[in-house]
Amino acid sequence: MGSALLIRWAFNVVALFVASWILSGVTYGDQWWTLLIAGIVFTFVNMFVKPVLTVLSIPFIVVTLGFFYFLLNILMLYLTDWIVPDFEIRTFWWGVLAAIIVAVVNWILHIAFGEPGKREAPAY
Repeated sequence: MGSALLIRWAFNVVALFVASWILSGVTYGDQWWTLLIAGIVFTFVNMFVKPVLTVLSIPFIVVTLGFFYFLLNILMLYLTDWIVPDFEIRTFWWGVLAAIIVAVVNWILHIAFGEPGKREAPAY
């Protein structure tokens, strides 16, 4: 559990870094530790807040054919923005692009390194 949490945090730090590197509307200021804190907050928000909101939003997710779930991803970024003082997303559209980049980077990292916390079956 602990190592899976660290891996998820590392993936999120990388994803937030890439989003802030590509997008001028997403920034973590000039302190590297702000990025690390934003990664921690984003990881915990996705672990605890997002599942609750997902369950409560099931009707909206079904009616919008999954689009509302994407809006939840944007909301998780904005919640991180609200909690971490120097982490900033300037506008909604920067948030949309950041959510896409974070999702793609996390997807690539999961393909490259595997799903955190999942062990492969032992080879006999």
